[in-house]
Amino acid sequence: MRVLAIDSSGLTATVAVVEEERTIAEYTIDYKKTHSQTLLPMIDEVARMIELDLSTIDAIAVAGGPGSFTGLRIGSATAKGLGLALGKPLIHIPTVDGLAYQVYGCEDIICPIMDARRSQVYTGLYTFSTKAGVKEGTRQVDPVFQVMRMQMAVSIDDLIRRLNAYGRPVVFLGDGVPVYKDTIDKYIQVPYSFAPSYMNRQRAAAVGALGIKYLKAGKFESAMEHQPDYLRVSQAERERAEREKKAEIICRTLRVEDAAAIAELERQTFSDAWSEKGVLDTIKLRNTICVAAEKAGRIIGYLMAYDAAGEAEIARIAVDKDVRRQGVGSLLMLELENICEERKIKKLLLDVRESNMDARSFYEEDGFTEDGIRQKFYVDPEEDAVLMSRELGR
Repeated sequence: MRVLAIDSSGLTATVAVVEEERTIAEYTIDYKKTHSQTLLPMIDEVARMIELDLSTIDAIAVAGGPGSFTGLRIGSATAKGLGLALGKPLIHIPTVDGLAYQVYGCEDIICPIMDARRSQVYTGLYTFSTKAGVKEGTRQVDPVFQVMRMQMAVSIDDLIRRLNAYGRPVVFLGDGVPVYKDTIDKYIQVPYSFAPSYMNRQRAAAVGALGIKYLKAGKFESAMEHQPDYLRVSQAERERAEREKKAEIICRTLRVEDAAAIAELERQTFSDAWSEKGVLDTIKLRNTICVAAEKAGRIIGYLMAYDAAGEAEIARIAVDKDVRRQGVGSLLMLELENICEERKIKKLLLDVRESNMDARSFYEEDGFTEDGIRQKFYVDPEEDAVLMSRELGR
């Protein structure tokens, strides 16, 4: 069994070809160059040096995170591309599992730490159990790799508290050690040590060795299925979320250029979704009230109603699932009321699926009362409609 192993999850880029009983080749660089510059040339060089036909490998093991967002993307894209081209399965190895596996046979707590910025680390807690690996009737011991705590993103303070609570000696390794060494020295209350330089960074040989174990156990995936584990959102995504959180929700009239966005929300919300053309036609009608709720330049909800004979019938109202229960629906209804007041509309009408209890509760809280049932009104699936109305201007 032969595995190509790749790890570009941190500052180190490392590639190896591993068999069950030996590491045939390993190429590791911990330097300033970006992984996009080094990873493919490293694979090519390893294959050339050992005269490897890549089609003869059984699988590709890749460190799948956590780690650097850019590094993980490069490693995963490289592994996926090779897997698709060669028709080989991928073995997803958690980065911190691969780091811990290097400290083979250690019965202390093995604690890899990768710097995740903002006083946080990517980590996990591991150990090797020699008792579990004793072969009956012999003196042979094959230590069993045990995951005490799966990979996680935590503050360094929280990690140290957990380790103190275990009360067992700890071995630290990983690129987070130089960043948090002073904090560890100051607050750790159990015996501890730091792994030496030859085992304190990512090594593809360890990823490959674990990969073979996983492959034998049937723990692999197709190249199309593989996705890295980031554990946290990227800095850019965090900043965007902060901007959106602070942004004010505004209600405005729907425009023709909004039709595509509304049609997409329709597809996400309703089984009988309106097409983009249907939305566009509705917006263009003179007797409609079409309102959008917008936040940070993105439409997060909408309402469309027909105005006739002093009444407004709500045809559609929907809110993006990511922002539900945040008052968006109430803002849309308030905007509708304001428009109805300007147009001297005195009554609101609507129908809702009988089984849609969330929507019915929302309307009841907004002052609507039930007027009756329209049998088998809805299709896909077939269902009765509950008719509801509300007087305005009283």
